[in-house]
Amino acid sequence: MISTADFVMKTVDLKTIIINVFGNVIMFTPFGFLGIVFPKLNDFKTLIINFLSAIIIIESLQYFTRLGVFDIDDVILNTIGVAIGFWIYKKLASRASA
Repeated sequence: MISTADFVMKTVDLKTIIINVFGNVIMFTPFGFLGIVFPKLNDFKTLIINFLSAIIIIESLQYFTRLGVFDIDDVILNTIGVAIGFWIYKKLASRASA
């Protein structure tokens, strides 16, 4: 198994690095806006705990069904995406209420 750091160091094509690493972050950014639909998720800690639970279950299912691998780097990058989305959501919400 190759870690994200190894992948970045061994990959020559910058486009491939951007698609793989930043794609994992950007793809999960909209999940930071879940507080709009589910008011319980307006709290950062609650959102992250719920998201981590869900993404760990999904990664585990990939591993146990042999349809993929459990990749902790994906969990970390996806969670960073959610955190960025939450930050953007809170910034936009504070501007709208000001």
